[in-house]
Amino acid sequence: MKKLLGLVILIGIFGCSKNLGGIDEPINVPSSTTITGTINTTTTLTSDKVWTLRGYVYVTDGAKLIIQPGTKIVSDIAEKGALCIERGAQIIAEGNPSNPIVFTSGKPDGQKAPGDWGGIVILGRAKTNRSSEPTIEGGIGRPYGGTNDSDNSGILKYVRIEYAGIAALPNSEINALTLGGVGSGTIIENVQTIYANDDAFEFFGGTVSPRNLYAFATADDDFDFDFGYTGNLTNGVAKRDPQFVDNGDAGNGIECDNDGVGSLAQPFTHPKLNGMILIGPFDATALANHNLGLRWRRATQFTITNSKILGYQKGAFSIESNETAQAYKDGVSKFQNNEVQAFDPLLNFKSTSTIFTAAQMKEKALGEGNVEKTYTKIEMENLSKPLWTNGWTRFPQKGN
Repeated sequence: MKKLLGLVILIGIFGCSKNLGGIDEPINVPSSTTITGTINTTTTLTSDKVWTLRGYVYVTDGAKLIIQPGTKIVSDIAEKGALCIERGAQIIAEGNPSNPIVFTSGKPDGQKAPGDWGGIVILGRAKTNRSSEPTIEGGIGRPYGGTNDSDNSGILKYVRIEYAGIAALPNSEINALTLGGVGSGTIIENVQTIYANDDAFEFFGGTVSPRNLYAFATADDDFDFDFGYTGNLTNGVAKRDPQFVDNGDAGNGIECDNDGVGSLAQPFTHPKLNGMILIGPFDATALANHNLGLRWRRATQFTITNSKILGYQKGAFSIESNETAQAYKDGVSKFQNNEVQAFDPLLNFKSTSTIFTAAQMKEKALGEGNVEKTYTKIEMENLSKPLWTNGWTRFPQKGN
């Protein structure tokens, strides 16, 4: 996927803001429905048109992209699109249950495929644990992070992101929704990803605290945390497709690292998760790369409460470094009042640490309100169905 260099503004705009009886007319509606290059002023995408992203589109510092409820945005097929909200810019995409905002493949139904386009990237000025200014992955190369933990990058509400996840470079993909240094002033609620070709939701540092995130049929990880993320996530739901998973990596419900080398950089990555329901493939015929429900890796911390982690092929709750194990052993990390059930119940608790064994993890967990469950596959399906029948999420067959 070639990078677009020397981007220019190709957006013709018209109109200005008027207030008629308290209702604002759209500001600067593009005259062309194909959006490309750079958006550097307040711009509105209206719901009466289908808009096309061609290549990487950047909303720059000081600009605001407003997207009306019910708007549909598709990707150009040949020149795959992606949307990047840079530091200091905002996206105001506030759909509702009757009129969600949909980002999807530009291909017709029946031909859509994971990775048909990039995804949405939001960058803010909240803290990370990087010693120098990081740039976001996926061939985008824009900086993120800073010192303003209350930074506000806008609003995402009732938004669906479908068939995203192109790999611009090896091991440098765009996720369905990537959040880099996004601050707590940003509102992210009721967002669904469908058939993301990499991660569904990835957090690189930052303090944003989303609610009601839904990941359906993700290739890699449903939720991925890194570089000092310290926000709260309430009500995250994930459901796997047994016959779809990343060929080159292992797909997990949650994957979490302090950073890629397991350093002790601060702030420590420490997501605080409540009300998560993660449903693995729970299927003997599932592809081999389906992996773990909770994968706490390099020197990370975590809090997860009142959640269900069920049906993952290779384990439910896994700790993979001594530093991560020590934080759990000492009570810095918390795992309380959860249900766990791996595909093989003997794998409910796993540890590759040398200081805290799987047996010790299990003893601690069962003493803190956690329980091992024995749901059947049908019971798991029935458990997850009510979470999705809310009028705006959907369970498509792959390609639709």
